[in-house]
Amino acid sequence: GMNASKSETVKEHPLKPSRRSMPCLAQSQTHPQSLTKHSSFLQPNRVQPQPLSAGASTTTVDVVSERAKVMETLENNLLKLSNTEYSDPFLEIGKAKDTYTDDSEHGNYDTRTDQSLLIQSRLSRQKTEPRTKSSLKTETNAMASSGLFFKDGKKRIDYILVYKKSSPQVEKRSTFEKNLRAEGLMLEREPAVTNSDIMFVKIHCPWETLCKYAERMNIRMPFRKKCYYTDWRSKTMGSLQRNMRELKSWLPRNPMKLDKEALPDLEETDCYTAPFSRARIHHFTINNKDSFFSNSTRSRIVHHMLQRTKYEDGKSKMGINRLLNNGTYEAAFPPHEGSHKSRHPIKTHGAQNHRHLLYERWARWGMWYKYQPLDLIRRYFGEKIGLYFAWLGWYTGMLIPAALVGLFVFLYGLFTMDSSQVSKEICEANETIMCPMCERNCTLQKLNESCMYAKVTHLFDNGGTVFFAIFMAIWATVFLEFWKRRRAVLTYDWDLIDWEDEEEELRPQFEAKYSQVERVNPITGKPEPFQPFPDKLSRLMVSVSGIFFMISLVLTAVFAVVVYRLVAMEQFASFKWYFIKKYWQFATSGTGVCINFMIIMSLNVVYEKVAYLLTDLEHPRTESEWENSFALKMFLFQFVNLNSSIFYIAFFLGRFAGRPGKYNKLFNRWRLEECHPSGCLIDLCLQMGVIMVLKQMWNNFMELGYPLLQNWWSRRKMKKGGQLMEHKISLPQWEKDWNLQPMNLHGLMDEYLEMVLQFGFTTIFVAAFPLAPLLALLNNIIEIRLDAYKFVTQWRRPMPARATDIGIWYGILEGIGVLAVITNAFVIAITSDYIPRFVYAYKYGPCTDQGYRQEKCLKGYVNSSLSVFDLSELGMGYSGYCRYRDYRAPPWSSTPYEFTLQFWHVLAARLAFIIVFEHLVFGIKSFIAYLIPDMPKDLCDRMRREKYLVQEMMYEAELEHLQKERKKNGKQYHHEWP
Repeated sequence: GMNASKSETVKEHPLKPSRRSMPCLAQSQTHPQSLTKHSSFLQPNRVQPQPLSAGASTTTVDVVSERAKVMETLENNLLKLSNTEYSDPFLEIGKAKDTYTDDSEHGNYDTRTDQSLLIQSRLSRQKTEPRTKSSLKTETNAMASSGLFFKDGKKRIDYILVYKKSSPQVEKRSTFEKNLRAEGLMLEREPAVTNSDIMFVKIHCPWETLCKYAERMNIRMPFRKKCYYTDWRSKTMGSLQRNMRELKSWLPRNPMKLDKEALPDLEETDCYTAPFSRARIHHFTINNKDSFFSNSTRSRIVHHMLQRTKYEDGKSKMGINRLLNNGTYEAAFPPHEGSHKSRHPIKTHGAQNHRHLLYERWARWGMWYKYQPLDLIRRYFGEKIGLYFAWLGWYTGMLIPAALVGLFVFLYGLFTMDSSQVSKEICEANETIMCPMCERNCTLQKLNESCMYAKVTHLFDNGGTVFFAIFMAIWATVFLEFWKRRRAVLTYDWDLIDWEDEEEELRPQFEAKYSQVERVNPITGKPEPFQPFPDKLSRLMVSVSGIFFMISLVLTAVFAVVVYRLVAMEQFASFKWYFIKKYWQFATSGTGVCINFMIIMSLNVVYEKVAYLLTDLEHPRTESEWENSFALKMFLFQFVNLNSSIFYIAFFLGRFAGRPGKYNKLFNRWRLEECHPSGCLIDLCLQMGVIMVLKQMWNNFMELGYPLLQNWWSRRKMKKGGQLMEHKISLPQWEKDWNLQPMNLHGLMDEYLEMVLQFGFTTIFVAAFPLAPLLALLNNIIEIRLDAYKFVTQWRRPMPARATDIGIWYGILEGIGVLAVITNAFVIAITSDYIPRFVYAYKYGPCTDQGYRQEKCLKGYVNSSLSVFDLSELGMGYSGYCRYRDYRAPPWSSTPYEFTLQFWHVLAARLAFIIVFEHLVFGIKSFIAYLIPDMPKDLCDRMRREKYLVQEMMYEAELEHLQKERKKNGKQYHHEWP
């Protein structure tokens, strides 16, 4: 399949020179379709010397005449081949001197951007004849009617502004648009089809303006094909590696990989790039001015201009953001590249546009098991969103081993459930009477009534738990270390290595607030607004106290739920219905969790508003500082909100209850909750499971269901307004986009926050809930496609932003990794019964001093873990003895109800375990982090090789300059190196 399509693409462009003298020969053979569509012999007056390896000593004139001859014969052959009237659009451009390209400068490279890629892949699929003039005309008309161009069908729309005719801000708007025209943009107004009050302003950025701003913004553009050293690398490859490669080719193809034919070649990454410069424009690979700057780059340039154009006199009276805030414009967005659906199947007809391609190859549910086409995502949505999806995909992939190990631990608990000595003893204890769990209306229960609880607890609290906790702590480190490597590869491929945030501008709010105080920026040397330190400190203090206040509010909410459980406990224990009366503890926990979840979700709404206010109060200097500050606040709020109740159950529940006859009471009224006879772990599992599942369901509804409902409602309103369905067909693209939801205000913050909180869930209490990674994995497989579907079909196209990493989230993830080790140590030592069982087996059980062998060493464990109480002391009319969970002396001893020696043994073992576990795990984590380099060796070599090649090129360019100078001065020169 591949070869066929390649040969067809070669037939597409028969005007290609053969380049035997280039060092990139190996490359040109491996990529026949990457040869330049037209070459510099269209401009014989701009020929430059061959690179180092070209040992040619012929004079320039010979080369030119030779090339002209080759050109002529190729054209003649071409005309013989096609009996139709042939017109190559690229040739026309070349003749018109619009094209700045130089064959010797950049080798066999063809900028394959946006539309040309898709048209080409479509052509090669349909095996078309060379296009005639009439077919070109129809194509242009089709493009004009698709709503991506101005009315003339030639000028591409790069941005859309929307305003209401009824809005009073006419003066600001006209000044703003006049200034935009003065900056070199072209505007065209068009009224909406469905709403007579709405007006669209289409913006097109002409070539000269693009060049000017690309230079100002230091946008890196391709100027020469990369010469990989694949040829000599294959020579240095060992025989073992060769055999492995052969073996791989025999194996069936990885089903998760996307087909090569399914995606057009994204070869922009195979090129050296340099900051664009108009003075050196002839160095850049410009085959077609319309597609040299990709759509997302064009949108970025226009957005940059919109942010810096004034609408009134005054220092801070500029920028589209202000105009959107004061209602001058309703919206501003780059348009989507057409519809995401097509009448024709993509396999036979190819993709209509990149949005259609992304939908078919990424956002459809049918693609859930495939890798994501990250290069395509990055080209359509920009690097920032590309990095989010790369991180999400990486996290999901890394969850697979964690989920499998967690599942094995759970299954191990399931299979050993019946053979467990502890649950056997609890289930057989039909004589043991437990002390009443509440003050009034409580019947005395037998121990074997909690048999089911004991069995379920064993599922989560067994020998595999400790191993799994260590495994997950190490997994978190490995995940973050390997993400660093993945990020390095992506930033290299996407050409972000040299990109710094130096281009970041001040926030308009910051400029407006501090325009009186100015200071010289140490980097740019220009004066800019400055925030004095006392002002900054006072604002920070207010913000921090606000955060503490909100966190204390959460803890109050948790306390309220605790009180509810105490009150509900008594009510359920004396309930009319037998089922609830029997399982009153389960009923208390279950309703408590649900109420807790409702409080969590309602507080989240409050927090977002408070975090927003506090961040604005701080007046951060740049947009990324604002985002980081806001993200940190939201994370702290949500993290405390979600996990505080879980922390309470894990570490405080039942610890301060006292003992029968001397219970601690809240407000001297309600008795504090106790743990179940088989431990508190089951409450912890319930709490985690419910919150995790409910929260994921709620998030997925809010992410997809909500925009779907909103879009459906806006379509319904359009239909009700008397617009018939016939408009639906003729709606232009900008109007379809206007009816979509705008991407939410904080961009990707909500997406990251959701995933990072989920990462916390999967690592922090994993000892109590080994199925957490599996739930997370299932959620993420859905999440990737949900987000993809939302970005491609439900949201307007976001502004393509750049970023080199995931920002503050990486630090937060590292913090969670450290916290996870500590909490897991505490959960195993304090919440689970792992340590008491361990101490019993070694010190008090039947196997004392013989070493732990198997379950039989735990014989009598349940009896030893229960203390005795004299019922007559309660004064409730009972007599005899009852049992309760604790290590206290019996009533008949010399010191009744004092702690026994076993209690202190267990306590010492718990503390020792925490220290050993933490040191061991942190040691392993640090060692692994040290072992894994942040950058793959292969990538290091390639970067160093490129640095070397770039130096060679500069040397070569310098020589060429010298030779030109000599020629100007009339001296004779040869093509020899000095």
